Amino acid sequence: MFINCKGCLIDLSIPKVMGILNVTPNSFFDGGKYKNGADIISQVEKMLTEGADFIDIGAYSSKPSAEFVSEKEEIERIIPAIELILKNFPDTLLSIDTFRSEVAKASIESGAAIINDIAAGELDHKMFDVIADYNVPYIMMHMRGNPQTMQSMTQYDDIAKEILFYFSEKVSKARSLGINDLILDPGFGFAKTTDQNYQLIQKMELFNLLELPVLAGISRKSMIYKTLNITPQDALNGTTFLNTIALTKGAKILRVHDVKEAVECVTLFNKLN
Repeated sequence: MFINCKGCLIDLSIPKVMGILNVTPNSFFDGGKYKNGADIISQVEKMLTEGADFIDIGAYSSKPSAEFVSEKEEIERIIPAIELILKNFPDTLLSIDTFRSEVAKASIESGAAIINDIAAGELDHKMFDVIADYNVPYIMMHMRGNPQTMQSMTQYDDIAKEILFYFSEKVSKARSLGINDLILDPGFGFAKTTDQNYQLIQKMELFNLLELPVLAGISRKSMIYKTLNITPQDALNGTTFLNTIALTKGAKILRVHDVKEAVECVTLFNKLN
């Protein structure tokens, strides 16, 4: 199970860790922490030293009811971050968290290796064409609506089977355009209640039927801190526990704020197997 990142084959049969870098003022956990060059470089160096395989940069918060950010502002936030990181750490594999095709295009042209789309093309129908044209790995996440409306769209008869069907259609479309390197993200917290998130974890192995790598993005989310009646700042232990469960269910990428702990999870999981 490989993906091709800028000519380098990445073996996902061994789970990988994706470190989160938000260059936004309003992300739910670390909004505003990395708004200048020195802070960005320091955090990226820390994550790479701790063993991150990828760095995922986001310039538009996708938390529930997130404020609108123009395409121009998103590009102005993200391109300098890409250029700064690659100048200092040229071998870094950067993933770009965006649902806009023009942001994806500009990011790839600036050196990004992967596009991570919370909407799997639903919010910008040109996205699949950009991915096909540039031939980069594409993370497709399940979400209904958009960040402003998604939490009102949580009605499912069988959540795991409905998301499996959603992905089967997306994969078929992507394959028809010649997109080969696909990664599936069930979208924990996106158009899902807390109980539905846990139902989804219980049935995560269903997505292995599509024979594609699955990404788990659980880090410090409300499904953890609301269940435990704590804050996102106190949710590392819960994150580590659920990341471990995700690995046992077949997750191949852990997308996290805390790289060191996730790498330890993967190391111990590999030792058991």
